[in-house]
Amino acid sequence: MGTAVDIRPFIPDVSPLKPRSEARAEELHLVRELCQHLAASNITYCHWKSNNVLERSASGQNDLDLLVRPADVPRFVALLRRLGFKRAEAPPEKQMPAVEDYFGYDAAADTFIHVHAHYQLVVGHDLSKNYRLPIEEPYLASAVQGDLFKVPAPAFEFVVFVLRMAIKHLPWDVLLGGEGALDAGERQEFAYLQNRVHQEQVHEILRRHLPHISSDLFESCLRALQPNGSLWQRAKVGQQVQAALQINARRAVLMDLCLKYWRRGTLALRRRIFSPSTRYRLHRANALIAIVGGDGAGKTTAIDALHDWLAKKFVTTRIHLGKPAWSWSTRITRGTLKVGQILGFYPPEASMTETLTQQALLSPGYPWLLREVCRARDRYHNIVRAQRFAAQGGLVVLDRFPLPQIHSMDGAQTQRFVCQLAQRTQAKEPMAPQCASRLTKLLVHWEERYYQQIPPPDILIVLRVDPEIAVQRKTNEDASAVRARSTEIWELNWEDTDAHVVDASRGKAEVLAELKALIWCKL
Repeated sequence: MGTAVDIRPFIPDVSPLKPRSEARAEELHLVRELCQHLAASNITYCHWKSNNVLERSASGQNDLDLLVRPADVPRFVALLRRLGFKRAEAPPEKQMPAVEDYFGYDAAADTFIHVHAHYQLVVGHDLSKNYRLPIEEPYLASAVQGDLFKVPAPAFEFVVFVLRMAIKHLPWDVLLGGEGALDAGERQEFAYLQNRVHQEQVHEILRRHLPHISSDLFESCLRALQPNGSLWQRAKVGQQVQAALQINARRAVLMDLCLKYWRRGTLALRRRIFSPSTRYRLHRANALIAIVGGDGAGKTTAIDALHDWLAKKFVTTRIHLGKPAWSWSTRITRGTLKVGQILGFYPPEASMTETLTQQALLSPGYPWLLREVCRARDRYHNIVRAQRFAAQGGLVVLDRFPLPQIHSMDGAQTQRFVCQLAQRTQAKEPMAPQCASRLTKLLVHWEERYYQQIPPPDILIVLRVDPEIAVQRKTNEDASAVRARSTEIWELNWEDTDAHVVDASRGKAEVLAELKALIWCKL
């Protein structure tokens, strides 16, 4: 295969290479910045398909399908990282050979940009992608600079498009599965390209770079892709194309057929039983994102919005550590305590301050301590579950997080309870938990041990708001309690911590914009 080829004779003029719909008005800033850096870095690339709707790529509605010369891949990847793009792993059914997925975030447009980085021209049915067209070098050499993207010569793009569609829609198993017709978008792209090429250009490209695809076979493909072709004739052409491309196949035709049927079956089964996610998993991400804030800081609103934002593209979950999911041992313990409460041995569950003043046949202190130990254990196991989820490429948004700096919420409480109990006269009563008793010390030790084993989150964000603003926002709760919890976070010095402090007194849109930009930068 010759690679040093002068493709200018194949190009009637430059104007057809400027896509008719490449609209500057809808361009995203990050897309334009990426294209400018690609040009400035002399990275050999082109937007290799779907160039009839480039305005959708420029506006982030379509993926950016960029073919990159292998020698330039290290510089290309480094450029993506400098611009804030993150590598991601596609779901198994979407994975392709010689393709990497990267996502960027355009903060101004609040839009994710998905880059499909292709290093080879790999084509075929979506379930197998079995064939490579070894014409990357001349394909890239034909590219010229459009208003935004570099795009290949229409004749090259047309040849590749026709072969892609033939392999995708003409094999007999595809025809029998009802997938033989081009969809509306493919028909539009077919017409767009066909009107911009000459037959002589196409034949010359086939002769020089794909000699195993004869001009007659290519013309047969064109006819077979028309909606009025007979089923038998289309299947015959599909078989001929597969045979001609077998020299560039990853698997034999029979093996590829078996693989497609296997994946059809397993994918249908997974969709029916497991509802598999179609979202991506980020590589090496700082995946545990903890949002901490006092009452009235807008924490719940922010967490809902952040989870929905990330879950659009990525495997994401949220865990409420303020109210962690109960384990089976917690259910048994709390069920037993509930029975004691119903029998009147001690009053209902209450806050620490209220518990210190409660009177009952049995001291409510031990049940309170048991509940706190269970809560610490559940938080620990919820974080273990979150870390396992993150280790598989998922993102976790944590609602609250136990921090040693914060005493009124989500941290170790038993030692504080025992110390306050010791200062009260009730501590001297026979039925009160004794500060020096073995059971009390054991419960305090258990709780502290669970919290000590909890590692810090990858990203810690503190929503900080003036306590008086918090009181104004939380009109449905006790003002003194809201003020106390908000004041603790407001007065803490966060400078010596890894926390990112966000002023939550501003409007919702402004706070969310800062949170999204911050999280994407730190992932």
